[in-house]
Parts: sequence; C-alpha cells; structure tokens
Amino acid sequence: KTQVKLATSNIISYTQIKPYAVSSNKIKDGPFEDISVNRLERTVQLSHWGNIAVEKSIHLLHTGAKLKGYEFQKDGRSGQASIKSYKTVLPASAFGVRYRDTNGNISTSNMNLRPRFPLFGGWKTQYILSYNLSSFEYSFNSDDDYVLRMRVIDHIFDDMVVDEAVVNIILPEGCAGIQLIPPYPLRSEADTFLLHLLGYLCRPTIVFSKNYMVENHMSDFELIYKFPKILLLQESILIITFIFMIFLFTAIFNCLDSSRAVHLPSISIGDLTFKMRDITYFIYR
Repeated sequence: KTQVKLATSNIISYTQIKPYAVSSNKIKDGPFEDISVNRLERTVQLSHWGNIAVEKSIHLLHTGAKLKGYEFQKDGRSGQASIKSYKTVLPASAFGVRYRDTNGNISTSNMNLRPRFPLFGGWKTQYILSYNLSSFEYSFNSDDDYVLRMRVIDHIFDDMVVDEAVVNIILPEGCAGIQLIPPYPLRSEADTFLLHLLGYLCRPTIVFSKNYMVENHMSDFELIYKFPKILLLQESILIITFIFMIFLFTAIFNCLDSSRAVHLPSISIGDLTFKMRDITYFIYR
C-alpha cells in the first residue's frame, strides 16, 4: 500500500486504477492482492447460428513472499498466507460454464473458483474457464455488414493485474473486409486461418495482444466485417450431402453384394443320398 500526502486538497488529476482512495489531501494506492495473471489467452469463436464460445486459459502466480518449507496447522488447514479461492464475474447471459485444468474438471460454486491446491508465495497454477454466449447480444448486422462488439478482457478477480493478454477472434468462413477498432492501442499479431471440420474454407482468426492490463482495460472493441448470408447454408448443405452419400454408397454396396451371392440349387434328401452313393462308388471302385 502506498500513501501520498499533498500540500493541498485541490487535486487536479490522479491515476484512477483500483484499488485507490482519495481523502482530503491524501491519495492511497492499494492494498494489492498477492496474486497476478502471468498470461491470459482468450479465444472467442463466433457462429452466426446464434452462439459465441469463449475460452480463457489463465496462468496465475502468487506474488507474495516465497514459501520456505511447507507446514499445515494442527487442524490440517493451510496458513493465512495462501490463496485458497477467489470470486470471478462472468457475463449475465453466460451458460454452459466449465472450469478445468490439465487433470480434468474442477468443481465450483457461484463462480467461486478454487484451485486444486492452495497457492503460496511463488507458486503457480493454470486453468481453463469456458462458457457460451448468445450471439444476438454481441453481434449486429445490416444486410451483409456485420459488427462484433465485445470486451477485450473479462473480469478474473477483483483488482486484477494481467502481465500479458493474447486475444484470438475466430470468425465464420467467408468473412472479408475485416477491420478492428480497439478502445485503446493494442499490439496486432499475425492473423491466421483455422481449418473447420464442416467447411471447405478456412476461418479467419484475428489475433492481438497487450501487456500490463488492469480492470480499467475492460472495454469493448469493435470488429467490422462483411459476410454473405448465402454462406449460412454452407454447413447444412455439407451435412445433407454427406448423409446422402452414405446412403448412396450403402445402397450400391448392397446391390453389388446381392449380385455376387451364390445361389445353391434346391435338392431333395433322396437325390442327395444317391449322389453321395455315386461319389463313394467312384472313390472306392
């Protein structure tokens, strides 16, 4: 925590980054949490069929005094210097929330995220938080002109500090004329293309990043692009064609299999007896 005492209470301007407080001629910064985000990788995948999939890969670091040794209290709990859980805030319309790490899903309650183990000074952990949003709240269009309006980063925990954030925006196949309007200067990375399972075109992916971000950077960007609506039928046509080809090949295979089948002539028990007798006579004569 830092406190600055001025000669007068007439403060013209000051940096308003949480946590801070102003009282008369004093400005207080802090206290700050002993946890920071080393790296945040945020992926937003847009579908014009009504869904936006968001996935955040978060690397946390306990920035407090490094732990020397490890001891539990008599009741088995870890000490007060550890971070056992913290609360995050998601968009109100988020659904299908999943919280997992490299070992699998982690249980959570009311978005009170609890790592698999308490974090002590110098300890790290990594997890993935994913959820879905309804696209009509963030994607708008007029004919073939579209605009996606979302936050650059979301809330992770109160008074958060993010050392590095990388954002990937995956658009549908066929998008063109892409233009990013950021709320503040961002570092553009090399754009890529993602090959989709049901598409014959690659999905354009816009990548940008920024270092040293705080809650004040939770502002909206705008991504403007053009998308021919006829391409909305692309996946439906591909699925129908794929199913039709399966039925067609199945029908052809059944026809070929039936034509190759060997039909044995009908024969009575008496005829079979006489033929067996003739064969026996032929062998032993």
